[in-house]
Amino acid sequence: MSTTLIVILAIVALLVLWGIGVQNKLVQADELCNNALKQINVQQVSRYDALQALIKLTREYASYEAETLEKVIAQRKISASANPTVEEINANEKALQEVSAKLIAIAEQYPDLKANQNYQQAMQDIKQYEENVRLARMTFNDTVTKFNNQVRMFPGSVVAGILGFAKREYLAEDASKKDYPVI
Repeated sequence: MSTTLIVILAIVALLVLWGIGVQNKLVQADELCNNALKQINVQQVSRYDALQALIKLTREYASYEAETLEKVIAQRKISASANPTVEEINANEKALQEVSAKLIAIAEQYPDLKANQNYQQAMQDIKQYEENVRLARMTFNDTVTKFNNQVRMFPGSVVAGILGFAKREYLAEDASKKDYPVI
């Protein structure tokens, strides 16, 4: 074999190894994004369960309002999808915010409910789940930033384009959340 052929084969082998390395990093970053999105979904479902418990407690004080909230929840069933999308996460968040706001309004109308120890504990639990969701959303967006950097920056963008990796969507912060009452 000639030296030129050996050099060409060595360069091709290095390019293939580099491409495999980039592909592995992209897959790893993509899986981290998927995991972060699933973590948000898990926290939303936990918050949903806490809201359900709070609605049951509300029924003892105001059955009509509890029935209204149950109808709202039934219409906007929070899904624990195996592979949630950004759109599903945002829809879940909107539904949870709506139910939480209504629960707060009901508690204002019933001082005995607001003073109830179980109610106060349930509200603390919901507040903790909301914080967990907030942190999980931040983690997801940070993970997406890292993934998008790998997909968009040269020379990795070449491999990403060839293998079909595309830029991922961020979870947008809901503008109405700024005016959202603190639980």
